[in-house]
Amino acid sequence: METIIHALEILRERKQTLATAESITGGLLGGAITDIPGSSDVFIGGIVAYNEQTKSQLLGVDATLFAAHGVVSREVALAMAKGARERLGSTWALSTTGVAGPGPSNGVPAGIVWIAIAGPYAESAIFAEELHLVGDRQEVRAATIARAFDAFTRILRG
Repeated sequence: METIIHALEILRERKQTLATAESITGGLLGGAITDIPGSSDVFIGGIVAYNEQTKSQLLGVDATLFAAHGVVSREVALAMAKGARERLGSTWALSTTGVAGPGPSNGVPAGIVWIAIAGPYAESAIFAEELHLVGDRQEVRAATIARAFDAFTRILRG
């Protein structure tokens, strides 16, 4: 929670905005943001895109990426973040895609997650990180949110 608060404070000071593109977290990332009073100053919204069709239609993810790299991949996570940033008109966007479990999905083990961040600066426009998380479904999703905001705060701090 403290990491989210700190990130929102930095965005507020810089007069920047944030959007989300979520798959594995199913809206929980946006929910964690909006749990913070005053988050509407910087959070403009999010897109929950749980299947490939929605990722393509709402976020502009090129369908060939799914076949070439899989839904749970660096390439898809980056495309989701960039799509959210472009479509929602935000300064920054965070995306999450992965397998929460309890079992594997399309050959991807539970706990494999990609987070990505798209931002206004060249060095921030290509950040993606693969996570190997353990726990039940809720624990994997909660850890995804925490790790996404840890990475985002690191990038904001430079």
